[in-house]
Amino acid sequence: MGDLLARYCWCLFGTACVGVGAVGVIVPLLPTTPFLLLAAWAYARGSERWRLWLVNHPRLGPCIRAWQQSRAIPRRAKGLAIVSLLFSLVVALWLALPPVALAAQAAALLAVAIFLLSRPTA
Repeated sequence: MGDLLARYCWCLFGTACVGVGAVGVIVPLLPTTPFLLLAAWAYARGSERWRLWLVNHPRLGPCIRAWQQSRAIPRRAKGLAIVSLLFSLVVALWLALPPVALAAQAAALLAVAIFLLSRPTA
């Protein structure tokens, strides 16, 4: 019974991640790929059938497979991510956030940008 409940919870978590990822396809600043990777990870613990559906999905699957096979990020995803990072920093500047908050945000965004650009391109 405990194993069945755990698998159900993993599937529920994976489905929630797919849902957030699907919203991220439409909402510009909400990332899609990290949620899909998290969903694939959760489905691997809950349902191999659901994991295979996600990984082999014609639209959602390629970015997951690229990451799983070579830790690569598609060029378009990298570009959109960098533009989103810059946009969020511009919004923070426009909102005139305190200098400490701006510095912390800039440091975090720079770290994310370095990570993204250091990954191979799929």
